[in-house]
Amino acid sequence: MIYRYRFISEHRTEFGVQRLCQVLGLRRQGFHEWVAAEAGRARRAEAEADLVQVIAGIHAEHRGAYGVPRITAELHRRGIVVNHKRVERLMREHGLAGITRRKRRTTTRPAAGPVTPAGDLIRRDFTATAPGTRLVGDITCLPTFQGWLYLATVIDLHTREIIGHAMADHMRTTLVCDAIDLATARGLIQPDAVFHSDRGVQYTSGQFRTALAEHRIRPSVGRVGSCYDNAVAEAFFATLKTEIGVSIWPTRAQARHDVFTWLQYYNHHRLHSTIGHHTPAETRTNYAQALAA
Repeated sequence: MIYRYRFISEHRTEFGVQRLCQVLGLRRQGFHEWVAAEAGRARRAEAEADLVQVIAGIHAEHRGAYGVPRITAELHRRGIVVNHKRVERLMREHGLAGITRRKRRTTTRPAAGPVTPAGDLIRRDFTATAPGTRLVGDITCLPTFQGWLYLATVIDLHTREIIGHAMADHMRTTLVCDAIDLATARGLIQPDAVFHSDRGVQYTSGQFRTALAEHRIRPSVGRVGSCYDNAVAEAFFATLKTEIGVSIWPTRAQARHDVFTWLQYYNHHRLHSTIGHHTPAETRTNYAQALAA
């Protein structure tokens, strides 16, 4: 129907509206109503073009990482009321899509010989009622032409914020101790907090247990060979490696710089679906303000 109306509009000066409507089996009144609505269609098309520009800007601002849910949430934060189905359609029509995750390389090495690991105090309940009370951590490796760079993290389950991290060219126990030390020095861990990890040799070592005890942190470990027992840490590293967009760095120094920059972006600017599409830093601030009130 629309295509026939457009044909009449394009050829009406040559053949006349009445004649074209008769040939195409249309009512003249219907055509004139379509013409009268043209201004409204033009305004809607212009508004949609403006919305596409905003969506493309958000997509570029977050280095192509945001998909439909986060872009919709960011539009709402900017006061733009739009349905996620419309965002999905516009992104599809203009070739915009979020980044999908890659498979993670494991760095877990069980301790050799008999160990007495702590129990699992988390049991796949990755929630916390307050910041600094329930934490998870893990180690991942980042490839550079100078060799591996290892990253250890401490993640707050209430805010999903990276409250502590450490990077080194080794994955000895001091790496995970440094990450815990940084989180503690920032004052972001509460007394009697729980720190959960896998059963890697670093996390089950006496040195790490001593570091936790000094900071009044209780250890917790998952089962052997179960990635789901530390799913939050696994998912974070998958997100980092997907969104940072570098397959291999020329130097460890460049990798350090890029990872640190991305961690700042993640904590302060990236919307997190688990915490209601807020940033981790916002979630921590909102909790403190609510507590003060």
